[in-house]
Amino acid sequence: MSFEPSKIKEFLSNFEVKKHHIRNFEGCEFLELYRDKEQTNVFFTYSFWNKESDLENYRHSELFKGVWAETKILFNDKPEAWSVDKIHTLK
Repeated sequence: MSFEPSKIKEFLSNFEVKKHHIRNFEGCEFLELYRDKEQTNVFFTYSFWNKESDLENYRHSELFKGVWAETKILFNDKPEAWSVDKIHTLK
């Protein structure tokens, strides 16, 4: 997600308020927020969901609708999202 630089604090504040709600949504195993080292207005969220249907339930929830409404108005570029399958985990 690429944000208008003047909107980064607002995004981080919104994320701080909502992160536990997202993480505790049924089926969400973890949630992480990353920031690009060079383009500091670019952020990535990474979440792991037990089942595809859990993610779909979140995407159709009032929680997501509220989070998305607050977030999308802060972008300065089109957001991108991917769903992936885990191949390997090394610990």
